[in-house]
Amino acid sequence: MHRNTLAALIAGLYTLPVQAQEIPSFEAVVVTATRMPTPDVLAPYASEVHARREIEKSGATTLYDYLADHTSVNVMPSYGNRDTPMIDMRGYGMANGYENIVVTVDGRRLNNIDGMPQLLGSIPLADIERIEITKGSGAVMFGDGATAGSIQIVTRTHTGASIEAGLGSHGARDLIGTAGLNREKVSLSASAHYAGLHGTSDPDSTGNRDTSSNKTWRGSLEVRPVEHLKFDLDGASTRIDARFPNPLTQAQFAAKPAQTGSNPYSIPADAFNQELLNSDQWGLAVAADLGDRVKLTAKHSDERKLSDLVTFDSVYTYHYAADDLALQYRGEHFSLTAGVQNFAGTRVGSSDHTRKENTGGYAQGQARLGDTTVSAGARSEHVDYTYSPTSGSALAASHELSAWDLGVNQRMNEHLSLFANYDRSFQAPDIDGFFTTNYYVYPAVTSFNGFIVPAVSHTLNLGLSLVTTVNRLKLTLFHTRLDNEIFYYGYVLGDPNSGVNTNLAKSHKYGLELQDTWKATDVLTASLNYAYTRARIDQASQAFGAYAGKDLPGVPRHSATLGLGWQATPTSHVQFTQTWRSQAYAANDFANGFSQKQAAYLATDLAYRYTHEKIEYFAAVANLFEHKNGLWVSDNVVYPVDFTRTWRVGMKVDF
Repeated sequence: MHRNTLAALIAGLYTLPVQAQEIPSFEAVVVTATRMPTPDVLAPYASEVHARREIEKSGATTLYDYLADHTSVNVMPSYGNRDTPMIDMRGYGMANGYENIVVTVDGRRLNNIDGMPQLLGSIPLADIERIEITKGSGAVMFGDGATAGSIQIVTRTHTGASIEAGLGSHGARDLIGTAGLNREKVSLSASAHYAGLHGTSDPDSTGNRDTSSNKTWRGSLEVRPVEHLKFDLDGASTRIDARFPNPLTQAQFAAKPAQTGSNPYSIPADAFNQELLNSDQWGLAVAADLGDRVKLTAKHSDERKLSDLVTFDSVYTYHYAADDLALQYRGEHFSLTAGVQNFAGTRVGSSDHTRKENTGGYAQGQARLGDTTVSAGARSEHVDYTYSPTSGSALAASHELSAWDLGVNQRMNEHLSLFANYDRSFQAPDIDGFFTTNYYVYPAVTSFNGFIVPAVSHTLNLGLSLVTTVNRLKLTLFHTRLDNEIFYYGYVLGDPNSGVNTNLAKSHKYGLELQDTWKATDVLTASLNYAYTRARIDQASQAFGAYAGKDLPGVPRHSATLGLGWQATPTSHVQFTQTWRSQAYAANDFANGFSQKQAAYLATDLAYRYTHEKIEYFAAVANLFEHKNGLWVSDNVVYPVDFTRTWRVGMKVDF
């Protein structure tokens, strides 16, 4: 009913009289996925860009909230964990999609070497300048795991000082402080963020709710000693303490999503899972101009992390070190970037020390020939694995992998451009998928999971961009063919084949993506972000032949975000957002045979901002109509998420 009302409202808006000369034209959007800044209307690949002004108007509180309700990306909490959520783009499924997307922050990879999703909770939304989503390409620049594409997060450089405070339902509270200065040769920027939540579920028998606490600080220093030389030093630290709700049966979820449910792994049996996540990282970069057209950049980043799943007494420590050396040439009609990247990750647990190291070399070129832009690139990557148990034999293995990308953009006139892109990418197994442990013998024996091999994808993108003074539209058709798609078949009661990492011999995905922003008047803007996606299993080897011809689970066919922005006065703005994703097979339903499906996701959000001199007041309501959303893993295993209405009010003061 609410969707029909909104559709009628949008349709009515398109009938309003419009005088184009009274409406301000769109600001230029620049994409940077290839490290060659290019207007998006000329880009030879599919992209989606979200600028700071859109983030501020959205009313979102966290990066998870913004991605879930304001982009084409399919995002859900990972079994209740919103700080390391499941991410799906272009039909790789909720259970494994995040391993097919490279997420970076200022060029630093957030992807893990094991099965843990990216720690998005370590990036406060207040620190983000822009989010650039590249779809179906990017393996030349980002390497391992960019089969679906990439999400590139660029942080802000703060100036002056500000304090922001907010309060909300269910004990939500947050406090943000920023400061920065910019001088001729030195720039400083710093921020501190605290967010807490008492929880939306009922207390368990120990008195705990699904509470969370997040403390993050970030800082950067830029030094420009001479005209053509720049040094950057940055650092950040995050401390997260979160408890996650238990799964419910479908009947329990329908009756009351806030109830505690049952946790078979805890004592007492209804206690919520608890996880501590710590991250400390620093980076050092240098950029030197070697002439008018040539630049040399080098960056080293280092991160140490802790994951303590208190419920299972499972503690892992991580050390990630990355190096990136690039030489860039920027000509009037031709640009080239070539470089070497290394990412070495180590995980230490109570019984083993495991390492995965990727070393890749790449070259990416782009030429402008009149109204035609062409691009080409290639990458070669070497992957090493080592496993050293506290007892038993050490193991080692390696892979040689390659990627390449071809693209073209043809400008038809001042408003219309057509583009095509063909991308070959790869995904090497993570360390959880590469090793298997037989616990049915004593002592347990760990060996290489011999049937896990790297996945290779071939993606074709065809699209158009149409930009006028009042409308910005992008349409993309895509098709992906995969060999040995990697997936984890999670535990399903009564299924002896569950709980394993394996490959799908052959699979394919295809779909359509539509982005449109329309300036109806000088104060009213409507937007639509829609995706139609199909993901099919063609051949499944080993014990999974029954999956051939089935849909990959956890992939909704339709997803849409509708937005309506109203600049009510020069100092106030109202944003209305409707998010909808159609039903899908439950996350573990590879045979498409479970009696219960992943229910459709629906959320209606409303946000208001008012600015008076240096003070900004804001209010937001999420899931206005209290739609019961959840994550279906299998029959009667439902994790409640975003099932209640929440609100937040606050203010920001600039000094």
